[in-house]
Amino acid sequence: MGELKRTPLFEWYKQSGAKTIDFGGWELPVQFSSIKEEHEAVRTKAGLFDVSHMGEVTVKGEGALAFLQKMMTNDLSKLQPNQAMYTIMCNEKGGAVDDLLVYMLAEENYLLVVNAANTDKDFAWLKKHQVGDVQIENVSKDWAQLAIQGPAAEGILQKLVPDLDLGEIRPFKFRQEVRINGVPALVSRTGYTGEDGFEIYSRSEEAPKLWQDLLEAGEEVGLLPCGLGARDTLRFEANLALYGQELAEDISPIEAGLGFAVKTNKDDFIGLEVLKEQKENGPERKLIGLEMIDRGIPRHGYAVFSGEEQVGHVTTGTQSPTLKKNIGLALVKAECAVPGEELLVEVRGKKLAAKTVKPPFYKRSK
Repeated sequence: MGELKRTPLFEWYKQSGAKTIDFGGWELPVQFSSIKEEHEAVRTKAGLFDVSHMGEVTVKGEGALAFLQKMMTNDLSKLQPNQAMYTIMCNEKGGAVDDLLVYMLAEENYLLVVNAANTDKDFAWLKKHQVGDVQIENVSKDWAQLAIQGPAAEGILQKLVPDLDLGEIRPFKFRQEVRINGVPALVSRTGYTGEDGFEIYSRSEEAPKLWQDLLEAGEEVGLLPCGLGARDTLRFEANLALYGQELAEDISPIEAGLGFAVKTNKDDFIGLEVLKEQKENGPERKLIGLEMIDRGIPRHGYAVFSGEEQVGHVTTGTQSPTLKKNIGLALVKAECAVPGEELLVEVRGKKLAAKTVKPPFYKRSK
């Protein structure tokens, strides 16, 4: 095992007494206060996350759009400058290499934001398929990323950007060269919590100042620094996929319920034939929601049964801080993916009853 990587905010974690863990080779905070307290802050006020471990790759040149169309499942030709799009990058079998956001910075100039643990793999995959006049560069070390999320997020950030009306930035739109208390940044109305909010990209060395400025601006409305624990419970309640659990090299986006990001009517892309067949005829497995009837928590990897037959496994599960229920997501045989059906989850050697429900478990009121 090599030394763990650290973000530019690591010294702040250390001084604040955050509990850190190894997350995909990074030493990151799992919590600052408590997971439940941080989760509730994001749902009711606002939370601030350091997500500087995420990877950034630039793709530019006259052939950039054509190249990315071949690599991605979504239709990037629909993008305009200062728009972002969620997409999946698949292998030939339709499995997910990664899920990511593509930011169109300008004509034939794109920023790809990828999952931290997949950065090197994704970069190698893109380089392997590189054709035409395209420059691909891994710029992850240059960038830091902070996410401010929750109903109070816009008001807090607005204090630091008096020259820009943040209300003009709609979901999946962004602005470049925004000055946040003097710090130049890209500000995007995106997130991974199920709440409104912004993801802020700056130069690595500027991140500690941005972090401190945001915490101070949000102190009076209850903004809390948040760790990976709350990030996971928040995204899970909102049914946002986690790579390695709901999506993987052997789990397709159609199986994971992400068909909206797979445009099978566009020209050829890697994995198209398999994904088109799954979309038209239905996949053999589907992701479902589970709500426990018996007492017990369905954890990642637990087997799911219909009677005596194992029909799938839990991808994510916990006690929902918002709903106060034990719930899970599970990948099961398609015939078992019927809302209201009763299945069994094997928890510590006992088969406990659960009913299937349609995710998401939580959807914010507009």
